[in-house]
Amino acid sequence: MIRRLTEEDHFQCLSLLTPHAAENLFILGDIEAYGYDQPFQKLWGDFSEDGTLRAVLLKYERNYIPYAPAEFDAEGFAKVISNDTNFLMVSGLKRVTNQIQPHITHPPRSIRELFYAKCESLDELSLKNMEDVKKANLVDLDKIHILHNNIDEFDATETVEEKQRNQEKGVSRTYFIEVDGRPVSAASTAAENSQSAMVVGVCTLPDYKRKGYATTCTTKLCFDVLQEGKVLCLFYDNPEAGTIYKRIGFQDIEKWMMVNFETEMTSI
Repeated sequence: MIRRLTEEDHFQCLSLLTPHAAENLFILGDIEAYGYDQPFQKLWGDFSEDGTLRAVLLKYERNYIPYAPAEFDAEGFAKVISNDTNFLMVSGLKRVTNQIQPHITHPPRSIRELFYAKCESLDELSLKNMEDVKKANLVDLDKIHILHNNIDEFDATETVEEKQRNQEKGVSRTYFIEVDGRPVSAASTAAENSQSAMVVGVCTLPDYKRKGYATTCTTKLCFDVLQEGKVLCLFYDNPEAGTIYKRIGFQDIEKWMMVNFETEMTSI
């Protein structure tokens, strides 16, 4: 049975999601931040006959994220999504989204598949040269923004003000290395919650690559976050980047799918 989730379902919801905190980074973070009933956020649960919650579907803005550790009503979740004529994307673990997508009535416009990795242990971290890494304060974020804008592969759409707001909220932090007074390499978190954090924004200016700066920044970031009892996760589609992350201690979980759809684009 599928129904909307409320605050009364919170304990059962966390019991399902928290053992897989990295896989559920976005769902856990959005529940902590916004709860179960906002104009831009809603959640549904799939319950077995004995009333046990076995799957969760989050709607945030126009994006749906499902999660299920085992068997669930994929066709029922697809019906919820298809009835929303204003949705744009379904994203999530490949084994879950692949069960839902064939039942969605809208045609997919594009599909992107990424590696999804997590780090739960300090054991693989090499803490050399950590003294070179600085943790960004709010003032430093202006310089970090300039760094991001100088990285060709970055789509630096986040403003300085958004960076500052996210850091003040505690959902993001940034570590960087400076040379001659300017940041040349950095790594950040996003979507931080009490259980997990996403590693993003790992970058180095072209003239400073192959010096280990990005690895050092990421290692320091991971050390601090893991010390707080959180799990780290990240996306990557570049095998070279994957090699670096695995050397730090990340292990592939599953593939993550991002499916964009053609919809009627009308309000509900």
